[in-house]
Amino acid sequence: MIDAFELAASRPWLIQQEALETVLAVANRCGDPEALQTRLGRPLDNARTVSMRDGVAVIPVTGPIFRYANLFTEISGATSTGTLARDIQSALDNKYVRAIVLDINSPGGEATGINELGKLIRAGRDIKPIKAYAGGTMASAAFWLGSAADEVIIDETAVLGSIGVLMSYLDTSARDAKSDVRTVEIVSSQSPDKRINPATDEGRAKVQSIVDALAEVFVNAVASNRGVTPQTVLADFGRGGVLIGAAAVKAGMADRIGSLESVIAELAGSASLPKRNTTMSNDKGQVTVATTEDLRSALAAGHAAEHIVIASNDAAIAQARAEGEASGREASTAGAITAERTRIAEIHALTREGFTAEANAAIENGDSPATFALAMVKAAQDRGITLEAIRRDAPPAATHARPGDDRGEGAKVVNLSPKNIFAARRQAANEASLAKK
Repeated sequence: MIDAFELAASRPWLIQQEALETVLAVANRCGDPEALQTRLGRPLDNARTVSMRDGVAVIPVTGPIFRYANLFTEISGATSTGTLARDIQSALDNKYVRAIVLDINSPGGEATGINELGKLIRAGRDIKPIKAYAGGTMASAAFWLGSAADEVIIDETAVLGSIGVLMSYLDTSARDAKSDVRTVEIVSSQSPDKRINPATDEGRAKVQSIVDALAEVFVNAVASNRGVTPQTVLADFGRGGVLIGAAAVKAGMADRIGSLESVIAELAGSASLPKRNTTMSNDKGQVTVATTEDLRSALAAGHAAEHIVIASNDAAIAQARAEGEASGREASTAGAITAERTRIAEIHALTREGFTAEANAAIENGDSPATFALAMVKAAQDRGITLEAIRRDAPPAATHARPGDDRGEGAKVVNLSPKNIFAARRQAANEASLAKK
């Protein structure tokens, strides 16, 4: 069975002593956390919620702070660093959230995870304004987180400080002796410090060194966040105690006295915000949305409907029209070139020897291949079967058949013109007719 007290007591805490005693008392009474949940019947509602107001994300940091959301956060309305980190990062990523307010009322909590969360808050200051407001208590781990914001505003009654580290150990030796219970532990000889006994001087010194090392990290982080030296933190920031309201401001632990509502109002008005690279807002505190998703995000960020402006789509329409026209011209030009190339290729394929002039005329006039084919047929019919047409269509004589080639002197030159061919055929026909007679 998991012992809730041992689970809580074995961890270092950045928390006020009375708050830690309350946590340990609850754990000690209830024993097994699962049994506690059964006894409660249902977990108590966690009071912390993130609210959006006019583009300002208000993130509560309430009750004891734990590393993870667990039963203790449920029964005490506490906060987990994991949940806080997700809430802060979501607000930083949302382009419609102008600023973040950490609404702090916490005595502190578990040391684990606080340094990481503090660094997230410190880095987030470069993206959006992050303010810490304390209307009640901002102590120990909660002060560490609040100091990481770019400004700390507090109520006149706010309690700030408790900078330090606590560790508690339960000495059950007297109880175990009465109940005749002995606990025997064997620790590996290679790891003598694995099980420190704070009841001994040596064990207490080792535990003290752990607590001091954590406290040094705490002090240095607060000094860096507040822009002072670690010596100033140790001397002026309560020395482990707390300061109230104006005294905390005077010591440099906070920047000014104010109210949560005034902080939200200041951040909601864009005139009070530093200019950032965004097209989503203007000097009137309005935001411009272009899509349905943008509208949902703006509403989720807490912007009132009267502050939301729907972007004009005239420019988008003009751009789309210009792009369409350019695309159409490009497509039609490419199509025309392809069609012309195809037409010329088909005319060349239909062209026969002797019809080159007609083909060139068809190409020049833009005639279709079908029109050229009809024109070529008509030209052939017009020419008829004449010697002149045959001569015009016949290919030129080969070089070796032309007069003046390498023939001997007095060699008879044969003219292979169409006229001589037909004359030879007529002579042969006449000779054959005479032979029959």
